[in-house]
Amino acid sequence: MDREPGLSVRLKLTLSYAGFVLIAGTLLLAAALVFLLNYRDWGSDPVSGMAIGPSPGGLVRGFAPSAALVLVFLLVFGLAGGWFLAGRMLAPLSRITAATRKAASGSLSHRIRLPGREDEFRELADAFDTMLSRLDAQLAEQQRFAANASHELRTPLAITRTLLDVARTDPDREAGDLVDRLHLVNSRAIDLTEALLLLSRADRRSFARERVDLSLAAEEATETLLPQAEQRGITIETGGEVAHTRGSPALLLQLATNLVHNAIVHNLPEHGAVRVTTGHRHRAVVLVVENTGEPLSAQLVATLVEPFRRGAERVRTHHAGVGLGLAIVKSITEAHDGTLTLTPRPGGGLRVTVRLPAAPPR
Repeated sequence: MDREPGLSVRLKLTLSYAGFVLIAGTLLLAAALVFLLNYRDWGSDPVSGMAIGPSPGGLVRGFAPSAALVLVFLLVFGLAGGWFLAGRMLAPLSRITAATRKAASGSLSHRIRLPGREDEFRELADAFDTMLSRLDAQLAEQQRFAANASHELRTPLAITRTLLDVARTDPDREAGDLVDRLHLVNSRAIDLTEALLLLSRADRRSFARERVDLSLAAEEATETLLPQAEQRGITIETGGEVAHTRGSPALLLQLATNLVHNAIVHNLPEHGAVRVTTGHRHRAVVLVVENTGEPLSAQLVATLVEPFRRGAERVRTHHAGVGLGLAIVKSITEAHDGTLTLTPRPGGGLRVTVRLPAAPPR
């Protein structure tokens, strides 16, 4: 939340208690002044009979009870005032504590939304609200991902069961065709499982970081997928400069491979093109993969990084993958403290830009 600048809690407490002590001292001086103005027990000179001032004994006897009463009053007033001021100053902590208890019980939808000007308590409340929002979004995303993963894993298992049931009821069916179809379905299930494991590994950031040239990873991914591109009549153009970053060589290679594979699969039926470039931009390295294809809307492009998300024209083919390619790219990018940007090309197709922190010079 955007707040106007305000006084800190420490300064507020300092000013409050300083003002309270000032009031207490003023009351004490006023009580002493009232006592002196109203004192009447004066002594006198026995020869001349003139007043010479109060006697010490009379002054003590007259001032002591009044001073004790004033001190008792100041003590009670100080305790009550300090309790009230501390309660007013620390009241936001009660709301923060209540929200923390609700979050601990599993309710992540509650927000503190502490009103007022900016200070330490409101900064803490805003930070807590931000944390709850992120946890709530991540929990919803994990639940959606688990549901999608269960659905995707159930599909090949259901197909396998259907094929086996058909083979059992039709003993004259050729075994070779059944074996081929079972092999295809099993391969898809294995690919999906490996993709889920890779996605989980990237999300946990459980990898060692070392110096990696992003241009070499892009070149290796392009060479690996070049036969598939040639089979589909797609030309691949590579270029750019050396781009060093720090991270996992295996994960960054997987990132580049997924991007190039996605650009090849989701391309024009014929005479398509893929362009892969690397470079430097403002103390960061970038990998840009763009491909020709059908026109894509900005709304559709914004959803392509979600797990198992496919556009209307992104139908499953022999090379369509398992719907986790760009989701894995996003997780790997975020695990390397980078950013992933997807934009539709004006002439159709997609442009994907991966921006990672540049490695320091040797």
